[in-house]
Amino acid sequence: MIQKKVVRESCTNLFKAAYENRYTWEKEFSGYKGTCTWSDGESLIKGYFNLSKDLKASVKDISDTNVQKAISSQLWEVAIHRVRRSFEQTHGENTFTLGDENEVGKEILVGGKNNGDKYRVKNDVVTMVHRHIHGNLIVIETKEVLHTEKGYLSQIYSSQYLDPTSKKDLKGKSFYKDNFIPLFKGGPWVLASRSLEQESFEGIKSSKQTFSFSSLKSLDDQ
Repeated sequence: MIQKKVVRESCTNLFKAAYENRYTWEKEFSGYKGTCTWSDGESLIKGYFNLSKDLKASVKDISDTNVQKAISSQLWEVAIHRVRRSFEQTHGENTFTLGDENEVGKEILVGGKNNGDKYRVKNDVVTMVHRHIHGNLIVIETKEVLHTEKGYLSQIYSSQYLDPTSKKDLKGKSFYKDNFIPLFKGGPWVLASRSLEQESFEGIKSSKQTFSFSSLKSLDDQ
């Protein structure tokens, strides 16, 4: 019994170290603004954006509502993952046990509140996420990361939405390639560009979108 407890604690510490090694913004994050462009390889659309400190994104001077929503969605998606929450806040009601190990990393099996979820961890990086969210099974596999002095950012990764029972695809698999830069010297790291490719699925053609963000300034500079 004591040995099992030690193993569980070791597994929890392994996952906690990777969780706390993710890059997140400081609580003083004030938001930022800049120029944004969207391209699908044929069209190039330019506008302006503002991301407030409460992570609300607004896009201006773009008349195409679908492009406007796509840009806002990427900004919000990146920002929500930069919010700092303690390990206890996020995983305090979960338990962790060690599964197998492969080239992707050590498997972390989740029990408790999020029973059935699992992760893989390698070199203090979460390399695979297998989570049940809003009735879907989401699998994220990270291939490359950027190491900052305050944690890592995923740069090349994929995401897949599956039926939690049948494990069949619910839509085409998405492939991401992100580039981050510091907003200013010593400041928060923010998204400079994102390439997003989506596989074809049930009659929907494959697609590629590129998002770029430049002339970035903190909202404190207004």
